[in-house]
Amino acid sequence: MIDVAATFGARAQHLTQLLAAGGAQVWFVGGCVRNALMGLPGTDIDLTTDATPDQVTALVTAAGLRAVPTGIAHGTVTVVIDGQPFEVTTLRRDVTTDGRRATVAFTDRVEEDAARRDFTMNALYATPDGTVLDPIGGLPDLTARIIRFIGDPEARIAEDYLRILRFFRFHACYADPEQGIEPEGLAACAAHLEGIAGLSRERIGAEMKKLLSAPDPAPALGAMARCGALIHILPGAGSLSLAVLVHVEQAMALPPDHLRRLAILGGEEVAEHLRLSRAEAARLERLTTAMNDDTPPGELGYRLGAVEALDVLALRATLSGRESEPEKADQARIGARQILPVTAADLPGLVGPAIGARLRALEARWIASGFTMTKGTLLEGDFQG
Repeated sequence: MIDVAATFGARAQHLTQLLAAGGAQVWFVGGCVRNALMGLPGTDIDLTTDATPDQVTALVTAAGLRAVPTGIAHGTVTVVIDGQPFEVTTLRRDVTTDGRRATVAFTDRVEEDAARRDFTMNALYATPDGTVLDPIGGLPDLTARIIRFIGDPEARIAEDYLRILRFFRFHACYADPEQGIEPEGLAACAAHLEGIAGLSRERIGAEMKKLLSAPDPAPALGAMARCGALIHILPGAGSLSLAVLVHVEQAMALPPDHLRRLAILGGEEVAEHLRLSRAEAARLERLTTAMNDDTPPGELGYRLGAVEALDVLALRATLSGRESEPEKADQARIGARQILPVTAADLPGLVGPAIGARLRALEARWIASGFTMTKGTLLEGDFQG
């Protein structure tokens, strides 16, 4: 049983009661049920029902709620209650699939809806009173924390090749690392790697960011490398240093960060292959450059800010094979708080490019002093101009 009110909230409970009062059967489904049973933080709350999208829309609209047709072709209506969105999707079965998308038909059978999902632990349902339904036997896998495809792994992958990446991502996020990776699923992924080429880089990038944001993605990335999936996604990338980085992160109390971890993976044209945003690509470039140079920790903090400076120190410790050094982290934090005490207004005798050149020279002298030189000291003598 799940305590629906405590776990999913009053708004979700109100929506299920509203649909049920209109004659519809309705269930919580997927990630929200999985996480509730695993005692993990909640995800988006998704519902499924035997009512059609038109019926769902009519019921919620009559109750004064807003219904947004976000995915009518696939049976999904988003209902907004006090600003909180809930996706309500009609029970479905696949008619055709092409490895990227499916054509679906509506059904009134939970078993058919469950059979089209990816992993057994994602095919769990809960009624409005919190009773858990397990139409395909996913509860034992959830209890054992095993990521297992529903039915034939190769058939599930052929329906959507993104499931190859999801298999590794779910292993990183939800599996018991002591169990190892499920062998039939891994073999099916290895057998269908060519399907990755047909996926959009946006979808690949989104999955990789989630995977690399797991507490410890190293075992999953190692499995991806061994079966050949990693090279299909990030040519030239290597997973061997990732476990060391995770250890360093834990020692430095750094939260998971997908860009920090991408920096240690390396690879060719990473930003393009994963469709990183401009801001992400720029940050990845800064991390990659700084982890391979010898900029002192204090200057790293001053130039990059504390967060990125600590990222760089973690990456350097990983590359060197040495433990992180707390005093360097302290220096980076101190550097991040510094402000150059001289501005262009303090150089009235200079114009144009000469101002920038003089400021850079003064800045270098100030940084070399450990940020101790005052404005007066910096402007004395030859540096006064």
